[in-house]
Amino acid sequence: MQMVLHIPKNDPPARSALLAAAASSVVALCLDERVGPEGEWEQRYLAWKRSRIRKVARRARGAQWLAAQEVDGVTVEFAGAQARAFVPGPVGEVDARIKRLQISGTELPLDEPIAIDPESPVLWVNAELGMTVGKAAAQVGHASMLLAGALPVRRAYAWAAQGFRCTVAEADPGRWAELQRHVAEGSAVAVRDAGFTEVAPGSTTVIAVP
Repeated sequence: MQMVLHIPKNDPPARSALLAAAASSVVALCLDERVGPEGEWEQRYLAWKRSRIRKVARRARGAQWLAAQEVDGVTVEFAGAQARAFVPGPVGEVDARIKRLQISGTELPLDEPIAIDPESPVLWVNAELGMTVGKAAAQVGHASMLLAGALPVRRAYAWAAQGFRCTVAEADPGRWAELQRHVAEGSAVAVRDAGFTEVAPGSTTVIAVP
């Protein structure tokens, strides 16, 4: 699954808001009616879901961002930040308008401590890993998918009615230890990375709390 993060040169978004938009765009695509039975994206989505699930986040601005809106996918805006998740497909068949976009090269500073919205899920990023914004975007995208799959149907439907709004925050070592206890108890879900880029295989990158 390709993802594109809108990062204008002169007025870039806050990192946490951009990651929240990325996470919401992924789960919005995965639960879009067009990937459901007889939907126009069903076969492409199922082929991806039944194989190795990977995500690649790229960046765009200006005309690049506008061109990306023409490729099949779902865009989400959150607190002034925008991200788009695209219908998955084989690596060799990535649309040229997306393939030309850079994967690395732009970084955003960490936010000051942000307010946690008690009415929506929180995706806690493992601060000790020092992931780039692109890597973190892919990881919170994994987390939102896993969380949606773990929720009872009624709660998933209620989350959809909120536009899959979520909060993304950095977890320091103390909070991370507490979050791992929630995972062990079954009240949170964790993303463990395969280790293709940036982090060691098996690293826990994000913990999502309903």
